Amino acid sequence: SAAIALAAVGGSSAYSVNRSTLRSLGQKNVAARSNVRNIRSNDIKMEDFGFLKGSGIGFEDAWTGADASDACISEVGLERALNADGLRYKMNKTKDEASQCEPLFGLPGFTVNLPLIGETYLGPPRVDSVWEALGFTATSNNEARQNEKLKAIEKARGAKSGVLGGEGATLRSKWLE
Repeated sequence: SAAIALAAVGGSSAYSVNRSTLRSLGQKNVAARSNVRNIRSNDIKMEDFGFLKGSGIGFEDAWTGADASDACISEVGLERALNADGLRYKMNKTKDEASQCEPLFGLPGFTVNLPLIGETYLGPPRVDSVWEALGFTATSNNEARQNEKLKAIEKARGAKSGVLGGEGATLRSKWLE
């Protein structure tokens, strides 16, 4: 009847192919849209309503206060801050430790100044062996880290109170024995 004929005509457009569709088959269509904003809901957003301002734990206190450290913003900054104290970051040797090693297999390396990145070393790593370069024998346990561990042990032995002011000295002495 009429309803079946109307449904057949309306549904047939989905299966019809014209020449323009065949010509554009397999071609990439890149349209320039300058007025359309790309808004994604999963982008990172920092919400600061200011109700913790001046409390010591607010946004400005954490990122611009006297205790603020740019080291926590990037891995490069954190590596530089740790290396300044002689500590390794992600088991990589510090610049001083690496300067004492020859380049792996004696291969040459060079430094280039890249536009967005800046001064960058391209070449083999300065490590003791290929196994260390692959991470099998790499360690973060250098002399500076061992000294920090000893300081932490002495601080724990001398502490009179535990975490959050609880019992600490008696429990800790049992653990350290």
